[in-house]
Amino acid sequence: MGAPGREALSRELHRLVDHYCVDLVIANGENAAGGFGLTEDTARELFALGIDVLTSGNHIWDKKDALPFIRREERLVRPANYPPGTAGKGSVVASTAGGVKVGILNLEGRVFMSNLDCPFRVADREVETLREQTGIIIVDFHAEATSEKMALGWYLDGRVSAVLGTHTHVQTADERILGAGTAYLTDVGMTGSFDSVIGIKKELAIEKFVTLMPTRFEVAKKDLRLNGVVVEIDEASGKALGIERISLLCS
Repeated sequence: MGAPGREALSRELHRLVDHYCVDLVIANGENAAGGFGLTEDTARELFALGIDVLTSGNHIWDKKDALPFIRREERLVRPANYPPGTAGKGSVVASTAGGVKVGILNLEGRVFMSNLDCPFRVADREVETLREQTGIIIVDFHAEATSEKMALGWYLDGRVSAVLGTHTHVQTADERILGAGTAYLTDVGMTGSFDSVIGIKKELAIEKFVTLMPTRFEVAKKDLRLNGVVVEIDEASGKALGIERISLLCS
């Protein structure tokens, strides 16, 4: 979430990668530039910090000058269920340093959000295509409703390695491995200021709710924390072996 989130990553990400022996780092970057959207410079900063693939969501379009970058950057995905012809792509296959291929699929929910193509049916299509290259598939489901996220988790159980929710900025405590071997977490959470309302200066968010008047939101800067999740996956089967939430105070 904005510059404070990037600062938290710069302090802690390398240590987490070393501690957990992480092979591939995926981050949702749609709020990385000023809290709304993503720019080419911001994305390059995140890649330099050690992120391998950036996923996104409904705010990826907030910086209109980023569209050419979204079209050409191979390490950035946007939700796959946007209409045909939308800039960018909805999935990618990345490789670890050891040469293991990992499919990353981005989807956006429809409950309380835009009326996009059905994420369940798009997932069917995209997962089938990704499985032609790899049995390890990570899904970032950018959605508002817990029920919709859980439903997709169960729907894809056994067909993907993990279904990890984003969008609400509030980490949930329901991490588990579903019956057929898919790791699941309703929401990974937020990296940024927790002295805030989901990353925004709290006094500005309160003003918006109380007055209902247009308010120019600004990213909060205090009490930096990093939220994330580590998933261990069996290379041969593509099934999850473990899932651990991370909520780290950044000193």
